[in-house]
Amino acid sequence: MIRVIVTGALGRMGAETVRAVTAADGLQVVARVDPGFARDDGATTNTGECGCGCGETEQTATPRDFATLADALAAVTADVLVDFTRPDVVEENLRCAIPAGLDCVVGTTGLADATLDDLAGRLADGQCLFIAPNFAIGAVLMMQFAARAAAVLPKAEIIELHHDRKLDAPSGTALRTASLMTAAGAADPVPIHSVRLQGFVASQEVIFGAQGQTLSIRHDTTDRTSFMPGVVLACRRVVDATGLIVGLEQFLDL
Repeated sequence: MIRVIVTGALGRMGAETVRAVTAADGLQVVARVDPGFARDDGATTNTGECGCGCGETEQTATPRDFATLADALAAVTADVLVDFTRPDVVEENLRCAIPAGLDCVVGTTGLADATLDDLAGRLADGQCLFIAPNFAIGAVLMMQFAARAAAVLPKAEIIELHHDRKLDAPSGTALRTASLMTAAGAADPVPIHSVRLQGFVASQEVIFGAQGQTLSIRHDTTDRTSFMPGVVLACRRVVDATGLIVGLEQFLDL
């Protein structure tokens, strides 16, 4: 059984992750972490006591709730951290989880390359830090198709559209797509246009232009459940991986 801690558990992606991991064979959510679990007195909403009155705690299929990752790590045994928090929170979580020996699955975007390199240097032998700009299988294929097209159609631009609560712009998906396209031969930099409006979940279109023709490659996410097969796959694969790994395509063998 792979024991998982989910940070950002009260957010939309975090809540979906808890549901998906709980339903997956071979995975167990042992702790949900979110500042929203803290009460005014600093306690948490779920002590995890076994219910017989002895005061002992147990790890069951019902996860325990904590306001901070440090509190969770002090109370439960886990194998994997899944982080869907904020760009200003994820680094601190990783600096807490890596010394504790957890393999990390990160869907929060916004970490600088220098920060990733520093964190990767802190990994123990056999430990993995996995970063995915996007966990939707279709979005990963969209990025791969765009990179292949860029090898022969080097002029392109990216339009990415997200809900109005998304904090970073451009999105991690757009930045990753541009990086893959540049490596394949696209003109550098690939222009990225960001839209933040109500009604969107996540969409991205890559438009190529050439003499007398255009080519569009587009992916639309209409529901956050589309990310969950990728999250579950990452939880299973990360425990056997090592080092810094970027992109779900690495676990899909694309």
